[in-house]
Amino acid sequence: MILAFSLFLATLIFIIWQPKGLQIGTSAVVGAIIALLVGVVSLADVMTVTSIVWDATFSFIGIIILSMILDEIGFFEWAAIKMAKLSGGSGNKLFVYILLLGALVSAFFANDGAALILTPILLAKMKYLKMKPLPIFAFLMAGGFIGDSASNPLVISNLTNIVTVGYFDIGFVEYAKNMFLPNVLSVGASIVVLWVYFRKDIPLVVDVSQLPEAKSVIKNKTMFNFSWAFLALLMVGYFIGDHYDLPVSVFALGGALLFLLIANHYKAVKPIMTIKAAPWQVVWFSVGLYVVVYGLKNAGLTDIIASLIVELNTHGETIAILGTGFLSATVSSVMNNMPTIMIMDIAIDKVGYPGHEALVYANVLGSNLGPKMTPIGSLATLLWLHVLAQKGVKITWSEYLKVGLVITPPVLFVALLGLI
Repeated sequence: MILAFSLFLATLIFIIWQPKGLQIGTSAVVGAIIALLVGVVSLADVMTVTSIVWDATFSFIGIIILSMILDEIGFFEWAAIKMAKLSGGSGNKLFVYILLLGALVSAFFANDGAALILTPILLAKMKYLKMKPLPIFAFLMAGGFIGDSASNPLVISNLTNIVTVGYFDIGFVEYAKNMFLPNVLSVGASIVVLWVYFRKDIPLVVDVSQLPEAKSVIKNKTMFNFSWAFLALLMVGYFIGDHYDLPVSVFALGGALLFLLIANHYKAVKPIMTIKAAPWQVVWFSVGLYVVVYGLKNAGLTDIIASLIVELNTHGETIAILGTGFLSATVSSVMNNMPTIMIMDIAIDKVGYPGHEALVYANVLGSNLGPKMTPIGSLATLLWLHVLAQKGVKITWSEYLKVGLVITPPVLFVALLGLI
């Protein structure tokens, strides 16, 4: 256990630190190779991990490629300006509408997509509106938070969702039905808690007339109009795939590549540049970090967590759901939610599945929301901080923790109530 945990901690430090530009995927793969060499994991374990994460990883790549194409044609910038104009110049309305936009983007394009695509757009628009530092901080923190707290409704909304659905063989429709109410509660609670926390920093009036007309930012009108129909057909595809028990990545990645070909036909993007710009490091990050964490599973961590869940179950279903959610949240905030979701899934499977379905969804909520307590909790937050740093905006750990530790627990509690 000491060797496995030390190796995991060292890998996580390098992933967060990124010395001399060392990328997250490289650190994760090096950690996995060392884990294999020292005997913490075996080749069979590597194959097991790959079988667990491949669908989630390729689905993620597809969703990001699709997001990048839409961003290139001005889809998200158009949406951001539309939301801003809809506020009528009210700072409070603008705050709420931006959160609703973030929730929609996260739901359909994943929380990581929201971090990568929406964050720089929002930052640029806020600077365009000449907002002061405190309002900018409030809007950025709120936008970063909603990306994870609203990443529950669909299988494609978060990598953790795809991993769990694949592990327990849960259908696309079944998942959406069970997570509808918890996600509504999560988004609603997020908006209320964030507004209460930042209300003094939100300007009463914002001069949105300074913003350009939404249609002026559309770079390819043909692709923009076509994208609505394509996204609707893609959603239908997910439901068809569910009926025939097809992997999510068949439609997520397959649909993205088809959309890329169509965009190329209409000269909206340059395919080679788009594919090169895709976050391929996330593939190596997913597989590598999961291999390292599987060493913790081999060392007995899942047995310890399983025993805790069994103990929670002795106090009734409500305590078990709340306890599992907060246990997942706590571990995610310290250990990152990517490895946590797999460790918790295996532990819940040991407790007994089917039979404890609500605990599976509590784990997802905990792994999606809990990471917001710390800057290292989720890949989306790490990407969000990286994007902001590239734009010259530095958010320190102390600044982040002051917000994350306060607003996350109440939102998670309300979301978990939707499972009871």
